Amino acid sequence: MSRIPKPALFAAALLAGLSYWAASHILPAGALLAAWKGTGVGLLALWALTSAPTTAGRWIALVLAFGALGDVLLETSGLTVGALAFLIGHLLATGLYWSRRRTGRDGTAPAILLMLGVPLTAYALFGSPGVLLYGLALGAMAATAWISRFPRGLVGAGAVLFAVSDLLIFAQIGPLAGSIVPDLLVWPLYLAGQAMIAVGVVTSERTR
Repeated sequence: MSRIPKPALFAAALLAGLSYWAASHILPAGALLAAWKGTGVGLLALWALTSAPTTAGRWIALVLAFGALGDVLLETSGLTVGALAFLIGHLLATGLYWSRRRTGRDGTAPAILLMLGVPLTAYALFGSPGVLLYGLALGAMAATAWISRFPRGLVGAGAVLFAVSDLLIFAQIGPLAGSIVPDLLVWPLYLAGQAMIAVGVVTSERTR
């Protein structure tokens, strides 16, 4: 972590997120576990805000804050309310990535695939208009992250991991109901994706 600013705060965010994943398989659902769930990405938001005090740094911190809020609301208020917080975060992230898009057509084909494939897959896994709407926002977030000027290996790849994590949630409700695969992969993929996005935006802003 020598190249990551404020490494102690970043490490605390990862530790909080990883420890929640372990605790969620041991502790019963409740207020403590819900708060614990929001701590990892919440600390990532604080890390981004304090590490890159630029417009993009504050913007991605707000996106991460909505992610942390969504994490808590999923536990306390259910899937629909939690998804609404994530939906707002995806729209904010899409605005950031689009405003920082690359010139030329580099990455256009994968971006189109993400833009169309994510919502269609979400709808196929759990066919409802609400899921399709959410999938459109999720796909737009991943697609614009891929064509943004931020490091693709971090921000673009992190957005893809985020999308895969959400698709696994829909699969868990649908065809993978009762499977252990979503339980094992949803949270690690999501946490890794959020961390990669945060690092990619922050380090890019700090080197400008």
